[in-house]
Amino acid sequence: MSRKATAVAAAASTLLLAMTALAQAQPASSDGTRPRAAGSVATAPLAGFRILLSNDDSMQMARPNASDGKGLYEVRRALCAAGADVVVIAPWANQSGAGTGSTSGGQLTVERRTALPPGYAHDCSGAPAEGAVYGVCKGASPCGPASQSATPADTVRLALGGGLAAKTGWTDGPGLVVSGANYGQNVASVVNDSGTVGAALAAIEEGVPAVALSSSYDPTVTTSLEVADRTYRETGEFAADFIGQLRRRDLLRPDFVVNVNYPYLPQGQRPRGTAWTSVGTQKLVKSVYAGSGNTFTIGSALCDPATEGCRPETKRDADFATLQRGYVTVTPVGPDRTYTGVRDARLAAYVRTHR
Repeated sequence: MSRKATAVAAAASTLLLAMTALAQAQPASSDGTRPRAAGSVATAPLAGFRILLSNDDSMQMARPNASDGKGLYEVRRALCAAGADVVVIAPWANQSGAGTGSTSGGQLTVERRTALPPGYAHDCSGAPAEGAVYGVCKGASPCGPASQSATPADTVRLALGGGLAAKTGWTDGPGLVVSGANYGQNVASVVNDSGTVGAALAAIEEGVPAVALSSSYDPTVTTSLEVADRTYRETGEFAADFIGQLRRRDLLRPDFVVNVNYPYLPQGQRPRGTAWTSVGTQKLVKSVYAGSGNTFTIGSALCDPATEGCRPETKRDADFATLQRGYVTVTPVGPDRTYTGVRDARLAAYVRTHR
């Protein structure tokens, strides 16, 4: 999003605050948008649009490298700047790799976070829900340091199954579920394990459109996998603009998850474009097990395609290869991790011409 567009979006938040008193007295439409007053004009791409935001990294953002939620707060900031009414219901603790796992019994506790990470406290202060942030843990006790976290899919199912209505009064639900932005890309074989995509899949199973967002690692850092702060910021700003355009074109549908991966780019460089891709076949990460008696310590390593057991890429339009070339990849993902239906044709055509 350009500086000019950001300034316009910020001004729109002020306008939304003035409209809130009238808007709250009116019922929400089927896409989660409250009707505007007669004669009013939407000056932000997501004005009044209700969005449920979740992830698999948690809502803590407490780690030194902020890998446990910074992407979520950057997306929250950008969506609210674009005029959206955002509520966060996310895992209490990190659930990376949880896939579509869910909790089949017992109890879940939803706890509101009152003190947000520095720099993000007032991002959504002009919206009706004020960007409320909730974490979900397992059990009936208050969530604490030792609490077991709900899964990403749990948080979305709970939110759509009554959590949002109970906590925020959204009895008609959101118009969209956004999951992310994830710490690292979710492409190729990683999609199978992704809790970010798993949360979005839980949404479309409930008939709500969903977008999964991921921010790519910085390949220049060789000692560890890291996501640059600016990549999170750029992912959020791209997502707010992109979702606004999809909404305006009526392209937000629950037929499949729109899986968006934003590339790592050097300072000041923009993506080469937006590419329509498919989930690749390449195996990107392999599990490593170190045994000691009956106990095995789980680890992981990047997979070299030339190594035995590391499956190479077989598709020409694969997401990972395209992402590495500097494109934002947009991939339809159905409940079986693929999508070959005809309903994606309009979205594919738009993505291929989007700049």
